[in-house]
Amino acid sequence: MKIVCAPDSFKGSVSAAEAAAAMAAGAREVLPDAEIVQLPFADGGEGTLEALLAAWDQAPQTVTTVDALGRPTQARYGLSPDGRTAVIEAAEANGLPQVSDGPLQPLRADTYGVGLIARQVLDAGAEEILLCIGGSATTDGGTGILRALGAEFPDHDDAPTPPGGGGLGHIARVDLSEVDPRAHNIRWRIAVDVDNPLTGDRGAAAVFGPQKGATEQDIALLDHGLYQLAEVLAEAAGVSVEQYRDAAGFGAAGGIPLGLVSVFGAEVVPGSAMVSEVLGVEEALAEADLVFTGEGRLDSQSLGGKVVDAIASRAPESCCVVVLAGSVQLSPQHCRAAGITAAFSVAPGPANLEDLQGEAAQLIQETAAHASALCAFQLGR
Repeated sequence: MKIVCAPDSFKGSVSAAEAAAAMAAGAREVLPDAEIVQLPFADGGEGTLEALLAAWDQAPQTVTTVDALGRPTQARYGLSPDGRTAVIEAAEANGLPQVSDGPLQPLRADTYGVGLIARQVLDAGAEEILLCIGGSATTDGGTGILRALGAEFPDHDDAPTPPGGGGLGHIARVDLSEVDPRAHNIRWRIAVDVDNPLTGDRGAAAVFGPQKGATEQDIALLDHGLYQLAEVLAEAAGVSVEQYRDAAGFGAAGGIPLGLVSVFGAEVVPGSAMVSEVLGVEEALAEADLVFTGEGRLDSQSLGGKVVDAIASRAPESCCVVVLAGSVQLSPQHCRAAGITAAFSVAPGPANLEDLQGEAAQLIQETAAHASALCAFQLGR
């Protein structure tokens, strides 16, 4: 029997590697003779850097940058074995955890620190930047990254606009005259883990703003600002604003793709597909009898290009695909329609979040053991 354990991280609890190990341990309790493959996965958000470095057998590079509020911090990036491709996980600089020590500032937070990492990647001689976005505290349309690389965004009085999403609505034009020429010559690929558009009811501000501390008033301001930025950049690029406003994935990480696509011609790619290619997921899943995947919460967003969706869509039709999650918010009908055989919450009963996070690995292992026994019975093993 072949079992593949390919989860995402359970945010705040265990990494993808720890979750995969726990699933494997649970399966081994019931099926000690099975072939078990551990395949920690990621979808372009947090954990993608570690997944790719593990696949490449490379150590991360550590650099100095700033967080989403401009405070000094350390961040990591990765280089492929040939040094040509650099992997930047944006959340290393603009992530929510780094600014969770105080009140969130959704209008002030920006991506400048991500741009500082990119500058150092250019110094390292990389020919391609793979920017993995997700888990951000920012909604600035990528303007912080562009500022760090030399761009300016003056208002109608030709004065600099303030950093962060709160100032986007005042931008009158973009000045690219001082942008580092190396940033134009390098290939940019942006790995996204959602397909949301830039603005509107499913846009960056409306869907993801609340988790970054945005009020209803903030959301309206940020949504208007992103639209204004899209108009300015579309005019500079000679395209229609709808091409930026409605494009799938442009709402990821507070609109980061907008700035990089318009200025550098960056490619937006589904993060799960990119990671699948690097990790050889389809080959690993071949001939599997049971596949475990999972994440912190299984909900409708899980089926929009995230890890669970990527694994379920690539698993052989003949195998059982089991999702383990801290919380399961999809019906059995929705699961089956997505190629998921069954989904189980690892929470044993009423408990506070802190307790569940502290016991996550053990709970995942126990639930995997239960699911393995059921699947083994179903498969006649």
